[in-house]
Amino acid sequence: MGIKTWANDTNLKIARSPVGRWFRLENSGHPRERKGAFFFNEMRAGLATFFAMAYIISVNSNITSLTGGTCVCPPESMSDHCATNSEYLLCVQEIKRDLVTATAAIAALSTFCMGLFANLPIALAPGMGLNAYFAYTVVGEHGSGMIPYRVALTAVFVEGWVFLGLTLLGMRQWLARALPASIKLATGCGIGLYLALIGLTYSAGIGLVQGATDTPIELAGCASQYIDPETNLCMNSEKMRSATMWVGIFCGGIFTALLMMYRIKGAVIIGILLVSIISWPRTTPVTYFPYTELGTSMFDFFKQVVTFHPIKHILVAQDWNISGHGSQFGLAFITFLYVDILDTTGTMYSMARFAGTVDERTQDFEGSAAAYMVDAISISIGSLLGSPPVTAFVESGAGISEGGKTGLTSCMTGIAFFISVFFAPIFASIPAWATGCTLVIVGALMAKAAAEINWRYYGDAIPAFLTIAIMPFTYSIAYGLIAGILSYIVLNGTAWIIEKASGGRIVPPNKDESDPWSWKVPGGILPPWVKRAAKGQKDFWRRDEESFHLEESGSSGSVEQERVTIEKPQNAGNV
Repeated sequence: MGIKTWANDTNLKIARSPVGRWFRLENSGHPRERKGAFFFNEMRAGLATFFAMAYIISVNSNITSLTGGTCVCPPESMSDHCATNSEYLLCVQEIKRDLVTATAAIAALSTFCMGLFANLPIALAPGMGLNAYFAYTVVGEHGSGMIPYRVALTAVFVEGWVFLGLTLLGMRQWLARALPASIKLATGCGIGLYLALIGLTYSAGIGLVQGATDTPIELAGCASQYIDPETNLCMNSEKMRSATMWVGIFCGGIFTALLMMYRIKGAVIIGILLVSIISWPRTTPVTYFPYTELGTSMFDFFKQVVTFHPIKHILVAQDWNISGHGSQFGLAFITFLYVDILDTTGTMYSMARFAGTVDERTQDFEGSAAAYMVDAISISIGSLLGSPPVTAFVESGAGISEGGKTGLTSCMTGIAFFISVFFAPIFASIPAWATGCTLVIVGALMAKAAAEINWRYYGDAIPAFLTIAIMPFTYSIAYGLIAGILSYIVLNGTAWIIEKASGGRIVPPNKDESDPWSWKVPGGILPPWVKRAAKGQKDFWRRDEESFHLEESGSSGSVEQERVTIEKPQNAGNV
């Protein structure tokens, strides 16, 4: 018996088992079985998703550990935020190792549950953009931001449960769809530029740019020993001479981009691993393990290769005493909530549409209630592990494009993340210059949303531009969102008042080109399960027959057609 025959027989046996019926594989006999969904296809798709987004383990730990976590900077070292305090930096290395385990663990748990309960090929992990906002704005580098690390985790924990409440009431879906289209598109683009700027800096990137005195930002790219201690800037004669910067640019940036051009699966992780391998030998100018106390500590951990590193310092680290941080806590909480609404909901809709599970009549997708609840609960569980908010990843499209149609894809991705927990020494030893260009590439892919913004009408274009520009220029996602929403309200609200006051005689000449906006959304505010429960349907979590037959007769064809025409997502950060 050939391998192909064996594979077909195995696919058929699994499809006819309880597992096949639960995940609605083809030939399972389920009335809503998903055509083309076979066991081995799902396994291959799950691995494709993992390799497309495995970079998040190292990137998230690199970014989030810059907060210092639960490490305490002594008062005598506060002048430079403990940047030269070896004892503090050793503690930060422990935090980074904890975060490697935490990132892999929450990605494994949330992604597996997404597949098991929602039956969707969508992967979850700590979100790019949200982790940067958490690290650079909310907590700040080595705790120099708005609120301490422990209080920030409390905000994330609360946000997860509020998210769950909004999901149950249907407000989450309504808020995501009711926001102006230009602001939603600009948010993804602005976060992309924000990530790119982080990837170009020293703290979490290749060190190409730095803050300046005469100008807001200037060219850098020198080795650490050539940074003037008085100005904290690169000496002019040493700019653009950093060996680690050039390794990051050519091997982590250009090489990765070329692989992506040729649609090589796992291009991002290949580029990161290449730069890391080059940086691991201790005798080279680009080594990540210099012969210092800190370098030796990192190298000793790296030599273990395969080990389980328990979370020691950041497990259940919430601080519920928010007195003295009220306004800043509120701002962080609201921003986490708002960005998550746009980020996760938008990504889930786009991935569900790509997988062909969207109901065009209601704009809902199969398993949406379970998917939203898994995501919301995962946010709170992730905060207990010390992680920034969890969100859906657009890299899920890599698995969907490989044929993933059911939750088995996500279950396989979750298992792969679980296995990676035991390779913490490897993921903890990936340097910032290996992931810096990844952030730039992710930013470039997220910026494509700018092409869809309505630039013809100033009432849409100017708020969108302010959203995009303010995020990187102020180093804050929150300020960009505030600027965009307020400017949209002021501009369009004023135009509306003038139109009403003039009896409709004074209106912008090209108002007909503006994006239509209404607080009413297709399908209504309440989610379908609430409507079914209100009608007295006992199994309200199941779709009613009317919805089933409407989709089978009309919308399924349009969904499949939409799936064919949507552009296949590439390796990118969550949008």
